[in-house]
Amino acid sequence: MNALTVTARGQITLKKDLLQHLGIHPGDKLCIDKMPGGEIRIRAERPSGSIADFCGSLKREGQPSLSIEEMNEIIGKGWAGEL
Repeated sequence: MNALTVTARGQITLKKDLLQHLGIHPGDKLCIDKMPGGEIRIRAERPSGSIADFCGSLKREGQPSLSIEEMNEIIGKGWAGEL
């Protein structure tokens, strides 16, 4: 069993071998599930969804789609501080 110490601020640190076991890397998130009997389950949060869910998410209702050239022009103006 791996015992963890709780700090005065209520924080714990998971050891490297536990993070590796979960497949966790810096910036990743953990899901904590409360279980009966005062236990918790910790698992790596895995992204759900697909690229198809993203497609169309930037659509602007009532406005025409932008071409790649138009997007690049807007990006260039933004970098130049013109927007």
